[in-house]
Amino acid sequence: MKKKNATLTDIANELDIDVSTVSKALKNHPNISETTKKKVSKVARQLNYRPNAIATALVKGSSNLIGVMVPHTDESFFASAIRGIEEIAQQAGYNIVIFQSHDDQNTEIKNLETMYRARVDGIIASHAMYTSDFSHYQDVIDQDIPLILFDRFDNSLDSDVVAVDDYKGAYKAVTHLIEQGCKKIVHISGNMGVHIYDERLRGYKQALKDNDINFEEDLVFESDTSIEDGQQLTTKLWDRSVKPDAIFAASDNPALGALQVLKAKGVKIPDDVAIVGFSNEKFTSYVTPTITSVEQHSRRLGEIAAQIFIDRISKDRQENDNKLPQKVILTPELIVRESSQRKRK
Repeated sequence: MKKKNATLTDIANELDIDVSTVSKALKNHPNISETTKKKVSKVARQLNYRPNAIATALVKGSSNLIGVMVPHTDESFFASAIRGIEEIAQQAGYNIVIFQSHDDQNTEIKNLETMYRARVDGIIASHAMYTSDFSHYQDVIDQDIPLILFDRFDNSLDSDVVAVDDYKGAYKAVTHLIEQGCKKIVHISGNMGVHIYDERLRGYKQALKDNDINFEEDLVFESDTSIEDGQQLTTKLWDRSVKPDAIFAASDNPALGALQVLKAKGVKIPDDVAIVGFSNEKFTSYVTPTITSVEQHSRRLGEIAAQIFIDRISKDRQENDNKLPQKVILTPELIVRESSQRKRK
């Protein structure tokens, strides 16, 4: 059977004193003698007493918790962002609770409900890829809970935003491929309709246009940004009579999947096909050949998101300032590696 948690009443009964005395002793109240405090602390340890965090939050009006929700924690991009959030939060006396949506809207909604029950003081999130209705995030805003969206966000929400310039990152990536002599460039996108993937597609198109290369609709493929999807799409692509000379993927995972398939088929990378990904996941510098990718400064994104939250709840700021949403957009960096760097002739 599950052991029942000890309460203040249990401690009071054990010592034959008032519950209010126990409560004050545990809070180190000056009106309680040191002898009583020591007795209460000893019994509390013996009974394995743990304060009710939610009840404490209700009394204090603050839980000192920040809810953090990401699609997945096993990607270095989100793991690094979480690290940045946690570092800044802890410096300010906050702890974080982490949730994964697994790119599912229903899971995302349930996670937010759990955060409400935990009385979090704010929420930092990157929304699920397949979220189509953002009303659950609007509910957060309507309840005056600070909401900071990072990486993935939706323009319909009047929330704080921290992201990179996805358009510029894609533009840099495709321009680099063109400079390497590539002209038939495939784009493996993410879910169309998600802001960041729309922006990366827009950057891809503009780079082609600025270099007098016609945009071809049948060279763009939507994916779930997984390694497996990259493998399957590349396998289908290679059944065509006309092969591309480059692949720009909106995420490093499908870029890796493409690389694996092409290597298995004996395709020379980058001489036959150059590859560029997006996010600069750690594996991009470990595989052979190493993969060129767009650095999104994930840890910095997390740090800025956490700092915006702290500024939001700071009593030193004017109330009107707190109501103005911030939009911080960082400049991405193209990390050139072996998968796209062709030998100079």
